[in-house]
Amino acid sequence: MNNNYIEVRWHGRGGQGAVTAAEILAQAAFLEGYKGVTAAPFFGAERRGAPVIATNRFAREPVRTLSLVQKPSVVVVLDETILDVVDVTAGMRPEGIVIINSKKAPERFHLPSSRQVAVTDATRWASEAGLIIAGTVLFNTAILGGFSSATGLVSMANIEKALREHFKGEACEKNVLGAKLASQGTVVSPT
Repeated sequence: MNNNYIEVRWHGRGGQGAVTAAEILAQAAFLEGYKGVTAAPFFGAERRGAPVIATNRFAREPVRTLSLVQKPSVVVVLDETILDVVDVTAGMRPEGIVIINSKKAPERFHLPSSRQVAVTDATRWASEAGLIIAGTVLFNTAILGGFSSATGLVSMANIEKALREHFKGEACEKNVLGAKLASQGTVVSPT
């Protein structure tokens, strides 16, 4: 995968934190040394639970394109049920990778086009890290560890730094732990 210009598309459901995760990934990419970094949400008339998209671009040179990502190198799926209603691989680059929050093995996913698949049970890792508020597991930051492990585009050290800039105190430590566990628990399909 060309690491000079990367486009990432996030698929989640309203309320799952795709936008926040994209913003933290942008910060981590900047810390990684990418000079051009963007994070942008795509909102329509969605409500909590409806499919939503967020996007990132990061490049070794300034990024001048601010439109919605059309040809992602990486797709992150926060909720595997979205695979039943959205073609998450639409427009994907041939060498791309899809990262899915799931308990299933990568080979269990049969996507519309042949893509490399990585999985990490971000929900489990977030729960183990104590990222639970009012009974809801907050797994959006944990999957950032899976992104780091699956792609190698942004180091876990810079994911941690970005999380530490975004969160403070006990919340920070839980988010960092969740991302580290997800990084360690990521499984990538053979190419």
